[in-house]
Amino acid sequence: MTPRDASDANNSRWSDLDRPPLNAVALRRGLVREGGLWRDVQVVQRTGSTNSDLVALAAAGKADEGAVLVAEEQTAARGRLDRRWTAPARSGLFFSVLLRPAEVPVERWGWLPLLAGVAVATGLSRAAGVDTALKWPNDLLVTVGGEERKAGGILAERAGADGVVLGLGVNVSLRADELPVPQAGSLALAGAVSTDRDPLLRAVLRSLEEWYGRWRAAGGDPAASGLQETYAAGCATLGRVVRAELPGERSVVGEAVAVDGDGRLVIATEDGVQEPVGAGDIVHLRPA
Repeated sequence: MTPRDASDANNSRWSDLDRPPLNAVALRRGLVREGGLWRDVQVVQRTGSTNSDLVALAAAGKADEGAVLVAEEQTAARGRLDRRWTAPARSGLFFSVLLRPAEVPVERWGWLPLLAGVAVATGLSRAAGVDTALKWPNDLLVTVGGEERKAGGILAERAGADGVVLGLGVNVSLRADELPVPQAGSLALAGAVSTDRDPLLRAVLRSLEEWYGRWRAAGGDPAASGLQETYAAGCATLGRVVRAELPGERSVVGEAVAVDGDGRLVIATEDGVQEPVGAGDIVHLRPA
């Protein structure tokens, strides 16, 4: 699907006056600067998937590192394992960024989704005043009515031999009757002090620029950059009994005890084995 520029939108097309459109000009003015990471910020009114669009632009040589593509609405958004999800227009932050970490060995690129999680949680905590937590590997959790709810997620995709597109989706103003599943949440339902998406997006992108620069300067070393320690400190999965549902219909049950140097979740089973998990669905079985 070809994205349409957000400038096509006008007041008569607003479905909800509490959800004004993003200001692309102001975002570019606030984020794009000489020597900074972000080179361009584009806002489109509606598209299938910002990740798919940005991967295609990168493949065609039409996007450089630091390109940011934001959609007011996505009709074919994808999560992990190619899961689909939708949300009302202008109810959240739906965007993708293109990174080319040339200085970092490819084997360390697996830290990028975890880095994005730290950056999003940090940025939203500052700008929205909401306590957030990370569920390994790439979910953002908020507390609604004393219960943990998923309010966002991250998807990383390779873009050619030298690039990675990170896609991020965060529910901002979703109301209870709009939630796709009962286990979902939003910043608004978690008591955010602000649901103004312009400053929220700026805070997230500035935090992502800071963490990416720190990680890249350390050659992708998660310990030297402070990423491993910070992720572990904010990870709600650690210290809990979990079930890891792995490829091949295999599962592992035990206590999540660490995130190792490769970004894998280490699970201590009842058999006394510590098994690192690099991919799979994690189910929290017991509160920390």
